[in-house]
Amino acid sequence: MSHTITINGQVHEADVNGEMPLLWYLRDTLELTGTKYGCGMGLCGTCTVHLDGSAVRSCVTSVAEADGKQVTTIEGLSEDGSHPLQIAWLENNVPQCGYCQPGQIMAAADFLQENPAPSAEDIDNAMRGNICRCGTYKRIRKAVADAAVKMQEA
Repeated sequence: MSHTITINGQVHEADVNGEMPLLWYLRDTLELTGTKYGCGMGLCGTCTVHLDGSAVRSCVTSVAEADGKQVTTIEGLSEDGSHPLQIAWLENNVPQCGYCQPGQIMAAADFLQENPAPSAEDIDNAMRGNICRCGTYKRIRKAVADAAVKMQEA
């Protein structure tokens, strides 16, 4: 069965088993490798993408669930890395190994759409489900807070 999914603004006909995790369709079929595989159970947040504007774990979201919907990956957040979160990530030297960062940024982007003026506690609570093996949580919190300010000013 064919599934129609709009990914980063481009319509794709996914002629794959609908039970295939969206993560594997993105990475293996479309070669959009910015979204990473972490745990495969939706627990770590490494594979976070937006589905119709809301953060989801692509390792446990099927292609069938994405049928007829809009998917945004880290590649689609901004074409040139100019999203305020991406800038704040670099300014705050957030990445260490960098593996979890696409999922962290996508989770933060969804969070800031819903809470444009978060407190430090709000940020910690929102980002709690995204694991960073390197422990850059303080830098992540600062980058999200900085991006929130930049987004309000824009």
